[in-house]
Amino acid sequence: MPKDLRYGALLDVYGPFLNGKQKELCEYYYNDDLSLSEIAENFGITRQGVRDIIKRAEQRLNLLEAECRYCERFSKLKKLSAAAKAGDRGAEKRIFEIIDDL
Repeated sequence: MPKDLRYGALLDVYGPFLNGKQKELCEYYYNDDLSLSEIAENFGITRQGVRDIIKRAEQRLNLLEAECRYCERFSKLKKLSAAAKAGDRGAEKRIFEIIDDL
């Protein structure tokens, strides 16, 4: 299972909405870069069990992001901020629109 590093950011934002085991295993997998086998050994469960828990957590994180879009908005704000610093006046207007939409 290749790691999608986007889940690290989603975990930072939406981690509190996962159950304890999902959050803990995802933190080990994405933040601490442990393999599925290493996590399984540490928790005394199968590698497949770890994978299933992480997959369910990823589905939950994706659902939360689809509903709230906080990570998407944050990413847009970072890009617009750089553009505004470079003198793009239109970027400033779009920043305020995103903030007002929150």
